[in-house]
Parts: sequence; C-alpha cells; structure tokens
Amino acid sequence: MPQLDPTPWLMISTLSWATLLTFMPPKVMTHVYPNDPMPPLAKELKPKSWTW
Repeated sequence: MPQLDPTPWLMISTLSWATLLTFMPPKVMTHVYPNDPMPPLAKELKPKSWTW
C-alpha cells in the first residue's frame, strides 16, 4: 500500500514545517507594534472645558 510508505510524505512534511518555521516568524514579527499605544503624556493632558 503506497500510503503506508513514509518516504515521500514524511520528507515533504518535514521540509514544509522547516520552511514554515524558518520564514514565517520574521514576517509575523514585522506586524507586531512595538510601541505603547497610550503614551504616558496622554494621561496627564486634560482638555480645557468650554466656558459658555
């Protein structure tokens, strides 16, 4: 039975995972936003209230 022979699909699976683990982490890490979205100065600034 050809599906029980691990030679072709085991090598393809191993190379696919090696490729995935080699090339994908840098691509994913470029999309990580390294800066804090709320800078500490934004909490200190208060808007002026309107005097009508």
